[in-house]
Amino acid sequence: MSLKYKSVVPWGRSLDEYKRMFDLTEDELTLRIVGCGDGPASFNIECNSNGGQVVSIDPLYQLSKVEIKKRIDETYDDVLRQTAANKEKFVWDTITSVEDLGRIRMEAMNRFLESYEEGKRNQNYIPAMLPSLPFAAKTFDLALSSHFLFLYSDNLTYEFHVESITEMLRVAKEVRIFPLLDVNGKKSPYLEKILIEFQEKELEIRSVDYEFQRYGNEVLMIRNPSAISGRESPSK
Repeated sequence: MSLKYKSVVPWGRSLDEYKRMFDLTEDELTLRIVGCGDGPASFNIECNSNGGQVVSIDPLYQLSKVEIKKRIDETYDDVLRQTAANKEKFVWDTITSVEDLGRIRMEAMNRFLESYEEGKRNQNYIPAMLPSLPFAAKTFDLALSSHFLFLYSDNLTYEFHVESITEMLRVAKEVRIFPLLDVNGKKSPYLEKILIEFQEKELEIRSVDYEFQRYGNEVLMIRNPSAISGRESPSK
């Protein structure tokens, strides 16, 4: 596995955002969770500091803390400029401005950076990437994909999506993917085919209390048939 340094645009989200994006209950936050492509999110350290059991995987974790910080500094202003140029594609209520977005993201990424070296020693941050996860079957209760699958439908093939979801279902009882839109704010062209592909699983599209990308307020939940369905979440 190799990572091209200049291709990385690190952008981190917080525990509060993960809770709302994935409709996570307080009980679910105590389950065994793997975050697939978490990048410099503070979800891992925030959740684990409160008794959680989160492992994050991302090829970004091949880099050192200094390298990740340097890349954040190199890309931060450009991401905010692009967001400002496309303000109509976003909902400015909880996050009220581009400046507010920058502050929230930087707080999350700084929290991540503070935890990074110890987190790597504790194997909370593991350098790996979909569609191949370095875990035994049924290691986790939940596998989460934030702003990766579906979002990059133009860059990631349908076959990649199928392989990635299949792999997450191998290591976890339930998969949750957010958002269901591509980078242009349109429903991913893969969504309907994925629903057919995994029709033997327990499928649910749930509206959530999170919408920053306009119309991006739905999460896809895919459960192995043995997992408990409904609001009660997978069992430990």
